[in-house]
Amino acid sequence: MRRPGWPTARRSTPRERGAPPALVYAVAAVSALGGLLFGYDTGIISGALLHLRDDLDLSSREQEVVVSVILLGAMAGALVSGRTAVRHGRRKVVVAVAVIFAVGAVAAAVAPDVATLIAARFVLGLAVGGASNMVPVYIAELAPAAVRGRLMVLFQLMVAIGQLIAYLCGWALAGSGGWRVMFALAVIPAVALAVGMLFLPESPRWLIEQHRADDALRTLRRLRPTGADVAAEAAEVTAVTRNAPADGGSWGQLRQRWLRPALLIAVGIAAFSQLTGINAIVYYAPTILDDAGFGDSVALLTGIGIGAMLVVAGVVGAIAVDKAGRRRTMLWFLPGSALAMAVLALAFATPAESAAQRWTVIITLFAYILFNGVGMQAVVWLIGPEVLPLSVRGPATSLATLSVWGFDLLIAMTALTAINTIGRSGTFLFYALMNVACVVFVAVKVPETKGRSLESIERALRDPLPFRRALEKR
Repeated sequence: MRRPGWPTARRSTPRERGAPPALVYAVAAVSALGGLLFGYDTGIISGALLHLRDDLDLSSREQEVVVSVILLGAMAGALVSGRTAVRHGRRKVVVAVAVIFAVGAVAAAVAPDVATLIAARFVLGLAVGGASNMVPVYIAELAPAAVRGRLMVLFQLMVAIGQLIAYLCGWALAGSGGWRVMFALAVIPAVALAVGMLFLPESPRWLIEQHRADDALRTLRRLRPTGADVAAEAAEVTAVTRNAPADGGSWGQLRQRWLRPALLIAVGIAAFSQLTGINAIVYYAPTILDDAGFGDSVALLTGIGIGAMLVVAGVVGAIAVDKAGRRRTMLWFLPGSALAMAVLALAFATPAESAAQRWTVIITLFAYILFNGVGMQAVVWLIGPEVLPLSVRGPATSLATLSVWGFDLLIAMTALTAINTIGRSGTFLFYALMNVACVVFVAVKVPETKGRSLESIERALRDPLPFRRALEKR
């Protein structure tokens, strides 16, 4: 029997480094449908709003509320899902999220008036917040360390695919009443997610927290290559849970000094994921292109192009985070994101609307989406669940996810106001500076978590040395 205390870090054997069982990929693929729904339900409003506003006779203020209320719902969903997952398990929360997605989609599709539509969009936001909070945690806790990065980035890739599908549906179903079909289509992946999750295992880490060690061992044997030392992995998790609070983690536990480096990293990356400007571009790209000399007719096609570029970024990011590492991926790509945003600022500072200027705007717009998509969006849902300790993973990931949606709402509500106040050049220059600040933050604070077990990351966090230095020593 293993002696109490922290176990020494173990190295995986060649056998353990073999190909993970198919169940691991099934877990990632099915649960990542939550990402597809997240992307679809946040992206579909751009196409739906073109005729929705006429069919329901929406004022400008009502349009803003219909667009942004899903973000408020997402903030509430992020807050609730973390604590719920501590009590009832990760898998049950994801199943509940799928049901809420389906209910919200049906309610939005049949909404007879604006009040019902706003309520339905808030319900969809609850599911979006729950999915963005819990699906990455679920994948992180089931995936082997060697492939954890690419499987977790699958969530962000599915978000991008969901947005692309939403833009394509918005283009294909354009016309009066088509928005109802757009909303209703989300029921299909929601049902697939709910049914698929019923056949997947619960997180072995949660099972150990619930003192169900035998169930956790059975689950680990299904998720690890033949011959892998699942008993040692379970013992490592058990050693971590021995230091966990009896209530399974609460908001009050987040005040502990040793947690501060992890919280700073998780919340900082969450904030920079929005402050670097990605959703200002995604939400308002048609306006930007119109000002660059293109007509309104390209609005939907622009969305399709943005969605396609986000998918490309997701694929590249999925490869990069495990090949190059999380920290290195950010440090390689975020400078390109900053440069592209700075070039956009300079392009809009040029008074002449020449063909060269217009194409400069288009090229740098898509370059920005690629660089930011790989360097930031591929990592934002990955880094938090990795660095946040098991004992407080529920409330701590809720806080990080809440930060994503809070800053997303801030950008959504201020981007056009900023453009009207300080101009497009000034606004994009601010976003460029935020990209630079993010590079500095990553260089100083963020450690490399590639290939590390979640338990070894937590041990480094408890080490008296600075977090980054302690993890690099292991």
